[in-house]
Amino acid sequence: MSDRRDDLLILAPLGIEAAAARRGAPWARVERIGMGPKRARHAAALTHKALPGPVMIAGVCGALDPKLKAGDVVLATELRGPSGTTECADVSILAGVLRRAGLTVHLGPVASSQRLVMRERRRALHRSGAIAVDMESAWLAPEAKGHPLVTLRVVADTVGRELTVPWQIATDGLRALRNLRRACAAAYEWSQALGDRELVLGAPRASCAGVVRAVDTVERMLREHGPPVYVRRQIVHNARVVADLERRGAVFVQELDEVPDGATVIFSAHGVAPEVREEARERGLDAVDATCPLVAKVHGEARRYAKAGLDIVLIGHDDHEEVEGTIGEARDRIQVISSADEIDSLQIEDPSRVAYLTQTTLAVDETQVVVDALRERFPDLRGPKADDICYATQNRQDGVRELAATCDRIIVVGSDNSSNSRRLVEVAQRAGCPALLVDEPDGLPPSFIAGASRIGITAGASAPERLVREFVAALRGLGTITESEAVVATEDVQFRPPRLTRRGA
Repeated sequence: MSDRRDDLLILAPLGIEAAAARRGAPWARVERIGMGPKRARHAAALTHKALPGPVMIAGVCGALDPKLKAGDVVLATELRGPSGTTECADVSILAGVLRRAGLTVHLGPVASSQRLVMRERRRALHRSGAIAVDMESAWLAPEAKGHPLVTLRVVADTVGRELTVPWQIATDGLRALRNLRRACAAAYEWSQALGDRELVLGAPRASCAGVVRAVDTVERMLREHGPPVYVRRQIVHNARVVADLERRGAVFVQELDEVPDGATVIFSAHGVAPEVREEARERGLDAVDATCPLVAKVHGEARRYAKAGLDIVLIGHDDHEEVEGTIGEARDRIQVISSADEIDSLQIEDPSRVAYLTQTTLAVDETQVVVDALRERFPDLRGPKADDICYATQNRQDGVRELAATCDRIIVVGSDNSSNSRRLVEVAQRAGCPALLVDEPDGLPPSFIAGASRIGITAGASAPERLVREFVAALRGLGTITESEAVVATEDVQFRPPRLTRRGA
């Protein structure tokens, strides 16, 4: 990875903006370029002489969106001017750094105007989709040839408080300059990760067949029945997926008593105990069971072992929804352990009649250690014909081991409450490679990837592929990337959609 941390070029239109940027970022090269479109020639000369690292346009702006307040930071996703639109480098990682520094940050299109924008002209530009306006960026953008372009503006005047009287200039303008200095200072952390790097994507990754089936079920019910559609617990453990479905009319509840009589309710991919299904029938709810078929298989094994009178040891985490549902199949026969250290505490009626089951999202290597220890304690231990850890979990763990062998860092895309995603981090770390679980690109701390030239990326089975692509775009915003894939398996599994259980059935 090339070290460009000291080569960030900051272009500031006015002297007071350049002074604020220099006080905040003494480590960067800050150049005053003057105000207005005619100064683009000066900026062109500066950028053409610079090394091919990012160029930041920094200064104040006017708000077009009424939600923006004086002092808010605007990071441009694109720059709009009379001659066209220029797309900016992805600024998700920088946005996260600035927010963690206590600044309010907005991302969106920034328009450029040759004159001050007031009243109706301001409203017209907002209707076009822009959220802020300045007088330079659109003309500077085409001159940043070959450089990732970042536009950081701080709101000095707003829709309700245009800079028309001196006291507004003194308060809102000064607030904007103070926050410009703060933003440039906070950007140092982001600057440490600037540079070119190689990305290696693990394959398979992201959503498995069970997750696709569950999410498709909610989407289908929303299309066919319209909102609201109720879902008991999170349909899958991913914050983005849940938020997207909520925006479309899905209502996520903890228990069935939150669901109105006669409504449609969907059971999550993690499965439910039999008493939950019985409660739905008694309440007259239209129930759709989106339990992953591989989880349902474990439920079936629990019933079979219980019917045979065996004590069942369930290897898993007792606070996980999947484990809660499995326990419900045979409450008086199942004991849960998460490690070999807990085996001695098991209360077993007949040591010759013991069976084990596993949560489907565990780490394969750790689980095998527990199974081996169980078998040593109970030589007649019975178990499922095939390992209950699902194919998708195992494939993603195999992929992480492959990445760990060649990468400096591994990013695991997924939510913190996703068991299979957390296990991927643990597998990578046991293989000797630093790994981090991150939900969204703006949550990625630049310090984790600073100095890393080869980064592996994978995603838990509950994370959508589009999130992986967003991480790739965010890393591209730090410099040029070379992208490749490390394939350890091919997945073509598909599950049939679940059936609706009608009221009274």
